[in-house]
Amino acid sequence: MYLADRTWPELDDIEERSLAVVPVGSTEQHGPHLPLATDHLIAESLAHEATDRADVLCTPTVKIGVSPHHRQFNGTMWVDPPAFRDYMESLARNLTYHGIDRIVFVNAHGGNVSHLREVGRRLRDAGDAFAIEWMWNDSIPELVDELFATNGPHGGPKETAMIQHIAPDLVHEEEFETARDDGLVEFDEGGMTVHGARTFYDSIDNTDSGVLGDQTDATAEKGAQLFEAAADQLVQLLDWLADQPRDALMAKPHV
Repeated sequence: MYLADRTWPELDDIEERSLAVVPVGSTEQHGPHLPLATDHLIAESLAHEATDRADVLCTPTVKIGVSPHHRQFNGTMWVDPPAFRDYMESLARNLTYHGIDRIVFVNAHGGNVSHLREVGRRLRDAGDAFAIEWMWNDSIPELVDELFATNGPHGGPKETAMIQHIAPDLVHEEEFETARDDGLVEFDEGGMTVHGARTFYDSIDNTDSGVLGDQTDATAEKGAQLFEAAADQLVQLLDWLADQPRDALMAKPHV
């Protein structure tokens, strides 16, 4: 149930609902073939699909996240990590005011992960809510590996296929080969260190096109498989979370 489409009287049961979903993404470069909206489109589409199936409250999407590592590419937007964490915590506390005590951040941007985890810890330590971060591709790793020879963590075939399924008019398939050839097909973070130190900070340090992986391996049909499998995993997570006793979710007392 999408909160923003309802009038306030239509939400008169909100205090009876314990669970809400917050879609979170980014507005950042995803190579010459995908829109800057890629991450927030994926998060929003999955969140809407799963919450419709599970009859769970869904908030508007947070479309700008922690993306300074993509800043050299035109149009990328970001907020600094402390501001992002404070904003997400404040947004979550809006929900707790209405009686929500468990929240799933449906996230589609890797740069948000650690910060959303920190927000969840703050809320749990305060005893206000149990909030967890969910990343779509982490819920279906076997399927991703099965469908693509070279996954690529950013702008690669898995994200490309998802946008081919969700918003095909925004995909520039004629740029797939350029994205691959000017990018980094094989990404091994372990091989990008010097004497054990990670020496890169920004996406452009590793890839001229801004992407990683082989985009030519993506199809809308594969995207549909990914979308359905991830949406199903999210529905199962929501069902599980709704069934948990509150005491089992909150921080344990000192021994």
